Amino acid sequence: MARLSQGAGKDTRALSLLRLKRAFGYAFEGLAYAWRTGPNFRLEVGVAALAVFLGVVLGVNLAPIFLAVGLVLGLELLNTALEAALDLLAPSPHPLAKAAKDTAAAAVLVASLASLLLGLYLFLPPILEILAR
Repeated sequence: MARLSQGAGKDTRALSLLRLKRAFGYAFEGLAYAWRTGPNFRLEVGVAALAVFLGVVLGVNLAPIFLAVGLVLGLELLNTALEAALDLLAPSPHPLAKAAKDTAAAAVLVASLASLLLGLYLFLPPILEILAR
């Protein structure tokens, strides 16, 4: 009996790993879709890379940069998902579909503006110090 229990545990772990692998696969498919179809996503990834690069060069704390990048890119991915779902459910223009899309886009805008302010707060002092030399 003990051997059967141990074998069943291995099967359960194998299934869990398979589910995890599939979940990551689906997530990467979503990232690839957003990259292919979303010029805003590509732009935001570029700005994120620039922010991380500046953070490293200027020696600022990278943790808030990573959090801001995660917030903006995460909201952009949700916005992309919402737009795709609404395009499927409401192929012809509908005021509520427009309101949902606009509101999701506004969430990305708010996060982007907050990230811009954070960037100014983090990057401006070291840049001004370099310029003052």
